[in-house]
Amino acid sequence: MDAHASLKNYRQSPRKVRLVADLMRGKTAERALVLLAALPKRASGPLEKLLKSAVANLPAGRPAPGEYYISSIQVNGGVVMKRSMPRARGRASQILKRTSHMTLELKRRASNT
Repeated sequence: MDAHASLKNYRQSPRKVRLVADLMRGKTAERALVLLAALPKRASGPLEKLLKSAVANLPAGRPAPGEYYISSIQVNGGVVMKRSMPRARGRASQILKRTSHMTLELKRRASNT
């Protein structure tokens, strides 16, 4: 019994989103939600929403979200939009506007009894 959720084409670079995702990995769903609420990073809002979506995708008759932990969270690169910026002498430099694809998976902790 596990659940997963994904978010695609989030307009922030994967490098910045991975900083927040690495903090969440291995924590329980409740603990990760508390962590994300207090974290002053822009990616914490969408990742909190993604985690809530994964909790909502748990099967019916499920135990409390505290019994589920984040077994895997991946942040991969998405579509890169290319823009240009005017420079000196009539030239132009390329600007890469990166996006991220995020996937989160919850698993139930094995009970010791």
